[in-house]
Amino acid sequence: MKLQPDQIQTQAVTGYGLGWIALNGDKFTHSLIISSAGLRQKWPFSDPNSLGEMAFSGLQELDIELLIYGSGDSIVFAPAEWLRELTRRGIGVETMDTKAACRTYNILAGEGRKVAAALLIQGGTKENQLEL
Repeated sequence: MKLQPDQIQTQAVTGYGLGWIALNGDKFTHSLIISSAGLRQKWPFSDPNSLGEMAFSGLQELDIELLIYGSGDSIVFAPAEWLRELTRRGIGVETMDTKAACRTYNILAGEGRKVAAALLIQGGTKENQLEL
């Protein structure tokens, strides 16, 4: 029996580490908004404390079921009023650290779900590096 890794038919996080994330092998050093439909958009924030009321604006226009917010090195919840328009449109929002958000995004995108992730890229420690 030959075992092979599953082939994801959509954009996937293929690695992450100290201040970077890789999507299908392309390395990025800035925060990103990505989706299973192929969106790769620079997100102009580098820390959860730099987010403002407009940080999530416009994301409700994406054709998604779920937004995963990767809040950096630790879990920092965005105020509910910033997410209100997403939830009003029936889009679920989950908050987790960016490492967990990358893994969760890959699982859901690999299942064919309509998912997006808003991923904060911060510094960290070398133990945080992972090539998938």
